[in-house]
Amino acid sequence: MTARIRHNDYGVLVPPAIGEWQPRLSVTVVIPAYQCQDALDRTLAALTAQTYPAALLDVVIADDGSTPAVTVPALAPARTRVVRVPEGRWGRGWARQTGASAARGDVLHWLDSDMILYRDHLESHMRWHHLADHLVVHGVIQFTDAEKAPPSPAEVATAVRDGNAGLLFPAESVRPHEYSAKILAETRQLRDAGQRAYLLHSGATTSVPARLLERAGGVDTSLNMGEDTELGYRLAQAGAVFVPDQALSWHIGLSTVLRREKDVHRHNWSLLGSVIPLLRWLRAHPRRQWAVPFAQIVVDSAGASYEQTRASVDAALAGTVADTAVVVLGPWSKLTGERRRSLDEPLLEHRLVSNLYAAEPRVTLAESVPPTATPAPWRLRCPAGWVLGADTLARLIKFADQDQLGLVSAALTETAAGVTAVRLERTAAYGRASLYPDEEADDVVDELFGSAWLDGGEVGITTPDLADPLTGVPAKLRAEVARWRAEAGRHEAEAARWKAEAERLAAEQAAVPPRRNWLRTSR
Repeated sequence: MTARIRHNDYGVLVPPAIGEWQPRLSVTVVIPAYQCQDALDRTLAALTAQTYPAALLDVVIADDGSTPAVTVPALAPARTRVVRVPEGRWGRGWARQTGASAARGDVLHWLDSDMILYRDHLESHMRWHHLADHLVVHGVIQFTDAEKAPPSPAEVATAVRDGNAGLLFPAESVRPHEYSAKILAETRQLRDAGQRAYLLHSGATTSVPARLLERAGGVDTSLNMGEDTELGYRLAQAGAVFVPDQALSWHIGLSTVLRREKDVHRHNWSLLGSVIPLLRWLRAHPRRQWAVPFAQIVVDSAGASYEQTRASVDAALAGTVADTAVVVLGPWSKLTGERRRSLDEPLLEHRLVSNLYAAEPRVTLAESVPPTATPAPWRLRCPAGWVLGADTLARLIKFADQDQLGLVSAALTETAAGVTAVRLERTAAYGRASLYPDEEADDVVDELFGSAWLDGGEVGITTPDLADPLTGVPAKLRAEVARWRAEAGRHEAEAARWKAEAERLAAEQAAVPPRRNWLRTSR
């Protein structure tokens, strides 16, 4: 079932009350584990007392090379098994993906190895997944410093089964997750979070449909820290809606982030800036290249000359948004290496484009593109022969972000064949639209995110003969000149209107006969 959810406003969904519904989806709890047998035993003990049907539950422990290897204790769900991270591989990214690959459930529930879940935790998550197939559900995590004298697995199982899990930890030892609470309070429980909703995605206790995880590309195995945030970002691009649920859990011991926040950020930001383009503050350098571009610009060279295509591509590379990548569409597979007449071959225009950009790492030649630009958050489609202004892309994105629009089209010209336009597409919006394969993507995007039309000239799009030269002029300076020219144009238009108004008033005055001034003189 795919519900119609606008942006991240999941409020249109009404989950059933705990215990008053009939589950049908299966869930696999995936627990990465390394050198943590004691903690793992308590976590598994809590899972034995869940209200979610045991027949729909299985557990996969992903052992990340523990010595000795972790084992399944006697007090564990019936269908609990251990899988080992492949030899020579290690880290949380590898452990999570190894567990995900072994999962069989309709839904995967990530869980850290030192968590105690309240008895209805899984049920609380799963009731949401029965309402829509693109939800990522978060639970409530409370941290406790009770690791010095933790309860035994038997005590955990009994307390959870009796609904007394909270009594395992003194109230003074429990600490809420303040960052999450702050974000939730500011965003109406993520309903108004927009593109920031993924930031709370955590591997400690989060659930995701298996098919949605697959669509997003799974876990990045190269990341040993921050892999959950990066995955949350890609889930968002795949169309996910993020739901914070009140499902309770306790994390025994403070998390690494709470204990060493500055060190964690120092480490993670060296990685995440390259793979999450929305973290703009991590991309302050004006000329760096990154693993994932902020925007993919697609130039369609169909029917265009070499000069027209070059003008469009070069302008796309020279904008104020530096972290972009350009894809040029064309029949590139037909450019063979066999003998040819160099100046008269049928595909000469495309051959010249291929020659020009062969060594440019930001330009890719392709015959088609996937439905979305994922993992890049934006795609801009531009027909060859049209030139983007220095800050056209930045202005279009700013306009789209004001109302979280999914599509912004800039009209260029109109003929009998239709309107030629530049299109800015939000990847997350088209990822959501792909969940409705039988419907027109633009219509779904308009319904769930909104769309708008602008005039291309107002955002600086022009033709090659009217465009400013790129040589030697920094993008920011060209953008500033364009803004001043636009401002001057507005002032000129305003002055023309006032002049026309003055002339109109003068004409009206001239058309009125003069009034005679009768003077009375005294005799």
